[in-house]
Amino acid sequence: MIVSKDTNPEKDLYYIGARVIEVLASRDGKEVDYVDLLSSLRSEMQITNNLYALSLDWLFLLGAIELNGKGNIQKCF
Repeated sequence: MIVSKDTNPEKDLYYIGARVIEVLASRDGKEVDYVDLLSSLRSEMQITNNLYALSLDWLFLLGAIELNGKGNIQKCF
């Protein structure tokens, strides 16, 4: 769910998407591998594979990230 009424905002796509953008911004515009990005997030927070994939889908639909043919992720702004 993008925004839930749950008491754990860490499981909302808004929060996870913000953390993904934070990690991508710290890489100075360099592309990041799908698995490396997940491991970077897991070092800071607990995240499931499903929530990670959903947050990347949401960011892609918003145009905030793009994927290249090699599976690397890069922010668009």
